[in-house]
Amino acid sequence: MIINFYGIPNCDTVKKARKWLDGQGRDYAFHDYKKVGADPAKLGEWADAVGWEVLLNRRGTTYRKLSEMQKAGIDRASAIALMVEHPSLIKRPVAEHSGGVLVGFDPEQWNEALH
Repeated sequence: MIINFYGIPNCDTVKKARKWLDGQGRDYAFHDYKKVGADPAKLGEWADAVGWEVLLNRRGTTYRKLSEMQKAGIDRASAIALMVEHPSLIKRPVAEHSGGVLVGFDPEQWNEALH
C-alpha cells in the first residue's frame, strides 16, 4: 500500500512522521504544499472524511495572523478557501491510505491504521 503523504518539509511533525514511515519501511509519495499548493477538491474529500475542523490548524502563526473578519463565522467553505490560499493552515501531516485519512501524527494511531 502506497501512502500519499501531504505536508511541508521543514515542519517538525512532518519530519517525525516521515522518519516513522521510513523506520517502518513504508512506501509513500510526498506532496509538498509549498511547491504544489493545496487542491480544493482534495481538501473537500478530507473534510468529508474527518471534518474541516480537524483539518484547519488553528494553533499556528498563519491562523493567528488572519484578520478577525476572516476568523469570524468560519465554515467549511471558507475554511477550505483559506487552506487553499494559505496551505500552512492545513494541519500536518495528512496521510491518505487504503483505509482512510490520517491528520496529524500520532504513532499509535498510525501504527493501528497502517498495519
